[in-house]
Formats: sequence, structure tokens, C-alpha cells
Amino acid sequence: MARPDASPAVRATMRGMSRRALAALVVVTVGVTAAGAQSPGRTRLPRGATPFAPGHGTIWVGSYSGHLTAVDEATGTFTKVPLKTGPPFVVRLSPDRTRFYVQSANQERFEIVDAKTRQSIDSFTLSDARKHVRALAFEVDPTHRTMVIVARTATRLIDRWEIGAPEFLMYDLASHAVTRAVPWSIEPEAGYYGVALRFSPDGTLLYVLGQKVTILDAASMQQVGEWDLALPDDAMLGRFEPGAWDDAADPQGFATGLFTMNDAVQHRKLLVVGRIDLAAKSVDTFVLGPEPDVDGVSFHVSPDRKLGHALLAEIGRHQLWTIDMTARAVVHRVDVPTRTRMQMRASSSGEALYLYEAGRTIEVYSADASTRLNTIELDSDMMYATFVIVPPAAPSK
Repeated sequence: MARPDASPAVRATMRGMSRRALAALVVVTVGVTAAGAQSPGRTRLPRGATPFAPGHGTIWVGSYSGHLTAVDEATGTFTKVPLKTGPPFVVRLSPDRTRFYVQSANQERFEIVDAKTRQSIDSFTLSDARKHVRALAFEVDPTHRTMVIVARTATRLIDRWEIGAPEFLMYDLASHAVTRAVPWSIEPEAGYYGVALRFSPDGTLLYVLGQKVTILDAASMQQVGEWDLALPDDAMLGRFEPGAWDDAADPQGFATGLFTMNDAVQHRKLLVVGRIDLAAKSVDTFVLGPEPDVDGVSFHVSPDRKLGHALLAEIGRHQLWTIDMTARAVVHRVDVPTRTRMQMRASSSGEALYLYEAGRTIEVYSADASTRLNTIELDSDMMYATFVIVPPAAPSK
């Protein structure tokens, strides 16, 4: 596919990058360090590259060697936080950005890490010698008191293991006890990667995001509403099919993602960006164009919500689209070096883009992915779904 010229917005971003080029561009090789120790990084630039700091926040990523690594975007110093529960399977940052909730690779253990002190402050499991409780999804309320877990339990009997049905478990984080168990009653049955949980900002509602959005009262766990987000607000539009979504840059209660929609006039599928408002039960959408014929598409929105990125994957080829979220259009397309698996995320400033996964290196590119700037090297392969960026703290007033 031919690469069009960058839009004025993207060119302005690149000019801003040049003015800030006095900042140091960091390439970090993470060595074995004591817990909490910091180490300076070393710089390795492509030939002819200009030094550039991709941001002033912190990259957190889980490792197969059983720790979290926190890399300072601007200085290159890093901290390794050992995990008591082993390699992580999922790393979730709380909405107030104070804690990480980490699920272990066997899906049975949890650990809580303080994002500021960079210390593990708690760990627990719901399993014991006779039963294995594996979490399919989880979420913690805004007060950090209760974790809601969608789990399936395997119970050891004399002659076999009995696999139980999925259920909601209300877990008190202070007393380390299950306070309520509610059978799963939503169609279809919960499975891995098929469901996500989100609390409302005040913690009174729990949204279960699957093929439909089921709304539960967080105190009683009784269903109080349902919303089929595949049905558009305008009856003249075709049915939406939800795809990849991302809520890292959205306020709590919102999420932005990709949809496909049937074009009733030209009888084709269209690729659509939609911002989901869970409280209003609405989706604000705009069309990017015909749905591309690829194996998969991932999606991300920059912290300032000015740019979106869609990574199109097929065997032997990855192409990245830069989307101007204000102009509501694709402004740049570029092929990027492919990996077995690949994900992308914007830096905390939004002025650089990280391409990562399926290995131990994080490639740093310009915001439109046209120029490779840097490589961050870790000491161990990174785990899937554990890459989180914490933006810099707002200046105190």
C-alpha cells in the first residue's frame, strides 16, 4: 500500500520532537539488580538518529523471570520489582494509578504492587490443596476494598476433578475472604479473553463486557440493566461488531475501540472507530474506510487522545495506521518490521510509539512510526498483556 504524506498535525508533532531533541534518548539494557535498586541505561542509536526523550512517565512490563520492570522514559534508570507469585499473566493499573493488580501465570494467584514505592504490598490465592480457583477476569472497586473475580473452580474428588461452572466471587482484600459467590447467568458462558469487568466511577455499578454489556448492582450483584452495543443509535446504520478496544486514555466509564459495520448501500464491511459511554449506553462513531483483509487488528489511543493507532497484522507483514482523532481520518500508513506477535502503545508524551512483545526488546518509533529512534532491551522476554505506561504525576498546586 502506498504511503501518503503525513498530515499537518503529524508534521507539527515531528517539528515539536526536533525542538526537544536536546533531551537524551534512552536505550536500556536491564541487568540483574537488587530489588528497588536503580541503574542508569546506555544509549544505542540508529546511525544518524537524533537524541530524543520519548516521555517523562514510567514503562512497566512483566517478565518471564518473575518480576516487574519499571523503566523511566526520560532518564533510563530502572527498578526491578520481584513478584512472590511468579511470572505475571495480567498487570492492571488502578484508575487512580496508585496500585498494580497482578494475576500470576497460573491464573490462581494475585499480587498487589504499590506504584509509587515500587514494592509488593500483598499477595493471595483462592486455591487450596483440594481446589484450584482460576480467574477468567477480575476488577477492583475504586476504594481498593473489593475484588470481583469471574472464576471457575476445579475441585479434587476421590476419583476425579470436578470442574465447576463460572461464578462471580466477591473477595474482601482486607480480610482475605470471599464474601459472596453468585452464579454466572449471562449468555454465553464466560471463558478466557471473552469477558472484561469495569466499575462505574462511583463504584456502585459493575459492567460486564462480553457480547453484550450487562450492568450489575455492585453491592447485590443483581442485574439492573443490559445493553447490546452492537445495535447502533441510528436505525439506518448496520449492526456493529465490536473488535479491539482500549480504555487506557479514557476517563473511567469510557472506552474507545474498533468496530466493523455493514454498509447497506455498497454491501461491504466498514472499519469504524467508536467511543463507548457506558453510563449513557451510547457509542460515538466515525468510519475509517473499508475493512482491511488482514489476520488481526489491534488498537490504541495516545494519552492526549489526539492520535489513534491501528496495527494490522498478517503473516510476514505488519502495517501501522495513524488516526487523527480530531479530523476523524487515517492520516498515515507505514509498514513496520514484523515480529511473531506485536503490540504498540504511545509514550506518555504521545510523541513516540513503542512496538513490543514476542521478545525482550521494545522498539521506539516516531509518533507516526515512520522513523525508528531507539531500542529498549530487557533482561528477559516480556509477558503478554503486562505492558503499562504510568504518566508523570501532575504538578502540585
